[in-house]
Amino acid sequence: MPFKKLIEPLKNILEHKGFSDPLPFQKKILSKIKGGASMFAIAPRGSGKTTSIVISVIQKLKGKAFEDAPRVLIFVKDKQAALNLELEFNAFKRGTDLRVYCAYEEKSIDDQKDEIYFGTDIVIATPKRLNKIFYLNGINLNKLQMCIVEDADFLLGNNAFAEVTRTPESIGKCQYLIFSENFDKRFERWQDTFMYNAQVNKL
Repeated sequence: MPFKKLIEPLKNILEHKGFSDPLPFQKKILSKIKGGASMFAIAPRGSGKTTSIVISVIQKLKGKAFEDAPRVLIFVKDKQAALNLELEFNAFKRGTDLRVYCAYEEKSIDDQKDEIYFGTDIVIATPKRLNKIFYLNGINLNKLQMCIVEDADFLLGNNAFAEVTRTPESIGKCQYLIFSENFDKRFERWQDTFMYNAQVNKL
């Protein structure tokens, strides 16, 4: 997908940052994501995976805030990963009114429930904290359009894999995007359930 097909605020930011054309992996996946495909996006660091997430989310939401319930959920490894991704969104969403919120263990869960209740479009969360907030009825997932995992390698070898696997049980129709450096055999379980029709795109 050429950058010229993006919404105006995104085009302006990309031009300001000196990005004239997508990277090779971005050329491969951005138009498919825009078309609504669920996907495993497998590529090494430096291939533009995180920027692809940010661009795809802002484009999907058309740069506009809407009601209170989040429309995008992004799972990340930890607090630092959440804050880093929030910085990326803040850099690219200038000129829009999208709201981004981070949920992680090192903050009061009651405060997080209240802050999410007041309205957000994009929630960036660790799996453990998201599930705890959800089971305390602190987040409405009924409006989700995209569920994303950034750098999914972190899920392997701990309970986070099971926590992410449980989340789709509470979501209706949704686009799932898994970004990772490697395709682990455990991802095949997702292909057999909520990602049974997902594409696998590798660089």
